Amino acid sequence: MGILNATPDSFSDGGRFNSVDRALAAAEAMLEAGADLLDIGGESTRPGATPVSQDEELARVIPVIEALAARFDCPLSVDTSTPSVMTRAVEAGACLINDVRALTRPGAIEAAAASGASVCVMHMRGEPGDMATRTDYRDLVAEVIDYLAARLRLLREAGIPAERLLVDPGFGFAKTHEQNLELLRRLGELSRLDAPVLVGMSRKRMIGEATGQPVDRRAVGSAAAALLAAERGAAVLRVHDVEATRDALAVWAAMNSA
Repeated sequence: MGILNATPDSFSDGGRFNSVDRALAAAEAMLEAGADLLDIGGESTRPGATPVSQDEELARVIPVIEALAARFDCPLSVDTSTPSVMTRAVEAGACLINDVRALTRPGAIEAAAASGASVCVMHMRGEPGDMATRTDYRDLVAEVIDYLAARLRLLREAGIPAERLLVDPGFGFAKTHEQNLELLRRLGELSRLDAPVLVGMSRKRMIGEATGQPVDRRAVGSAAAALLAAERGAAVLRVHDVEATRDALAVWAAMNSA
């Protein structure tokens, strides 16, 4: 899953793709590098980020999704927590709703169910503005699994078929560096949820703390983390550096098939 942020303030690529032409060029490059689908977001969820208005988010993502759907034959995902954006994005061509807030905003479950799209729900405590202070877990992995299991039950009860549901453990969201590493090490335990696991660690602080590299030099560390996640059962890897991730997976696949 290639990341395409139509925002001015995302931690890694803020401002790079916040025009339709730039987004199209970036999408083409990621698809040529081997991306299977693209994730378009209009609201930064970096630590300390503040929400944007509904109208601003719509103005950022809908023209990009419409242009991508018209130009490329690939699945599109919308990274949003806003019900109206979910509805409009699916109408514009998105087939997956990727929500860091796990459809907890009023009307989000109803909008997602009515859209007919697939849904990915993520674990997070609080909001991006305060999540860094909410890391007091007794058993991190068990609590992540319990939270996601409860959200899956609620969404199935709302009429969203199980085959349309994915989960994301939320690396970097309300988790310390040590907790992120524990979550990666124990990622295979999420298999008990019986849902595909989407993982997003690309260029995040956990990669920087492990490697000592700044954001723009974390491609190698991010690819290594993605490979470790794939080994532990991750089905979808959300990444900035598609080529590096593809190459790492190709070596792993070659070893497994030898």
